[in-house]
Amino acid sequence: MIDAPDELARAIEAALFASDQPMSVEALAAHLGDAPPASLRAALAALADDYAPRGIHLVERGGRWHFETAADLAHILRREREHNRRLSRAATEVLAIVAYHEPVSRAEIEAIRGVQTSPGTLDVLMEAGWVRPAGRREVPGRPVIYATTPAFLDHFGLESRRDLPGIEELRATGLLEPIDQTMASVLGDDDAGNPADERLD
Repeated sequence: MIDAPDELARAIEAALFASDQPMSVEALAAHLGDAPPASLRAALAALADDYAPRGIHLVERGGRWHFETAADLAHILRREREHNRRLSRAATEVLAIVAYHEPVSRAEIEAIRGVQTSPGTLDVLMEAGWVRPAGRREVPGRPVIYATTPAFLDHFGLESRRDLPGIEELRATGLLEPIDQTMASVLGDDDAGNPADERLD
C-alpha cells in the first residue's frame, strides 16, 4: 500500500497515463492497493492544481479523472483533415432532451418533441458515444430508458450535468436562433435556473 503523499501522487500519475479510460477514485483505490479515498482525492486535487498551467490538464468528468490537452493548445494536435459530422436538428433535440431529463424513454422523448422519433436518431447518438441505454422503466411494457455518457460530458467540457447551461444562457450566447425556437420549447423556459435537476419520471 502506498503511504507517502508524493509517492501516491506519482502512482496516480502513472496509473492515469497508462489507462486507456478515465478512472474513478474507487478504481484508482483498487488499482493502487486500496489507497484511502480521502488521500486519493487530496492527491488528485493537488495534481490538478499542479497541472493547471501546463500543456495538459488533469480533469474530472462525471466522477472520473483523466489527462487532456489544455483547451488553448488543442489546435496543435488537430489533424489537417477533420471530418465533422453535423447532428441533424432531430438528433440535436433528442440529445438535449436526454441530457436535461435523463433517464428518459423514447415515448417520453416523443411526448416532449411532439413528433415521432426515428430509431436511427438514437442510434446516431449512441454511435457517437454520447447516449447509452440505462435500463428499463418499471412500467407496463418496460421501455428502454436512455441517459448520457461520460464521453458526452467530456466532449462538451462538463464536469457533471449540473454544468449544463440554462435557456437564458443559451439565448445570451446567440446559440438559439429564431429558426431554432423549437429547441427552447424542448428544453423548457422553466429550466433556465438549473435544468439538469429536472427529470421525467
